Amino acid sequence: MKKSKPTPTSRRNFIKETSWAAAGFMIVPRHVLGGRGFVPPSDKVNIGMIGVGGRGRENTAELLQLDDVQVVAIADPAEYWNLANFYYQSEAGRGPVKKMIEDHNTSRNTNLKVAEYQDFRDMLEQESALDAILCSTPDHSHAYICLMAMQAGKHAYCEKPLTHNIWEARRLQAVAKETGLATQMGNGGHSTEGIRQTVEYLRAGAIGTVREAHAWVPATRWTPSLKGLPKGATPLPKGLDWQLWLGPREPRPFHETMAPVTWRDFWEFGCGALGDFGCHDMDAATWAFELAAPESVEIFPAGYSDADITPYGEIGYYQFPGRGQQSSLQLTWYSGGLRPPLHPMLPQDYAYSARGAMFVGEKGIILNEGSDRVPKIYPDSLRASFTPPQPNLSRSNGHYRDWVDAIKGGAAASSNFDYGARLTEITLLGVLSLRLGGRKIYWDAQNMKATGIPEADAFIREPVRKGWEMT
Repeated sequence: MKKSKPTPTSRRNFIKETSWAAAGFMIVPRHVLGGRGFVPPSDKVNIGMIGVGGRGRENTAELLQLDDVQVVAIADPAEYWNLANFYYQSEAGRGPVKKMIEDHNTSRNTNLKVAEYQDFRDMLEQESALDAILCSTPDHSHAYICLMAMQAGKHAYCEKPLTHNIWEARRLQAVAKETGLATQMGNGGHSTEGIRQTVEYLRAGAIGTVREAHAWVPATRWTPSLKGLPKGATPLPKGLDWQLWLGPREPRPFHETMAPVTWRDFWEFGCGALGDFGCHDMDAATWAFELAAPESVEIFPAGYSDADITPYGEIGYYQFPGRGQQSSLQLTWYSGGLRPPLHPMLPQDYAYSARGAMFVGEKGIILNEGSDRVPKIYPDSLRASFTPPQPNLSRSNGHYRDWVDAIKGGAAASSNFDYGARLTEITLLGVLSLRLGGRKIYWDAQNMKATGIPEADAFIREPVRKGWEMT
């Protein structure tokens, strides 16, 4: 059912406020006193969770650790997901997450109850006390949800990638700037100490001029044997509104290989391994060298893929132009277990970690192993002679903490939608090349066009079904 556009003030609240005014009293809402979305530093921040599957449950648990945050509402098309066979190893959906929150509240000696909604649009319309939302839905609905929330005056945190296509990333970036609301993309590694040290080392010239970077992840397709869309349909999980879950996508039968979690294997909903991890593992290079649009992108699928499903793995190349004192840079991406060849500056017995990033300079190498991003310099002689620079990037108090502080008038979170949209666009350009069968893209950033490839337009701004248009 098509929902009306949510508004920050419901009819009921309007009547109540005008009645007080008629009686000679005027209560001025706090957002009027301090600007749109203003939350006084002394207040608790009221957050609504949109999407409480596996990742949404994890995000909720993190927010519950912050004393000045209240999760007051949740929304999800599903009542229950059994995620025991996935890496979440938990139960999720509205029922289990509502219980988790209320059990937490009881442990804190409060009987605060959580409002529960199947449709997030109802939550935005009815929960006038919401200050912010956190979106943990599948990728294909990120942009629409965040746009509606920001247009309703709510601060927004969104899982990565920020959007499912490039046009959506540009749109959210623009709306975040227009509204001035506090935003954060959910690439939590951006708030680690290791990535800050890596950026500082690279900018300080620890390994000299860098013209080559690599990033790799072991991630692959959840259903590697699948070729094409699954056939037929399977029974709907109890309490799941499948049409709402599909959101902006055209109706199709439910099949258990599409949800939960495994939706990342399908281009309509996810963006494969690159979409899942690009905003994590290309983050340090993007930040350190202030990368913007690449000149060209060419990402090749490894293993079977087609117009509907993502590949088993990926390898490909981003070419970034030189700007100012920064030289041109080639960034190579790998997934599915693919990794760079052993670099001659590394010890002969060195083995790359399953996940990592490498920066190759004229004097040496910086390696990030795993997800902690702590910089390690090679060769040993260069590491021994290097004096780390004094910290010059602002430090993080935690990925969620920084966002909540920004809501309360503090500095913008460092992976806000302005930066997050830029990193997402870089990631999605690689996805675009993959969806075009590994075709090389020469990117016209100003006009948002893949030069000479008109068929790319349908992926740069994807069609949506009626009622889910973004304005």
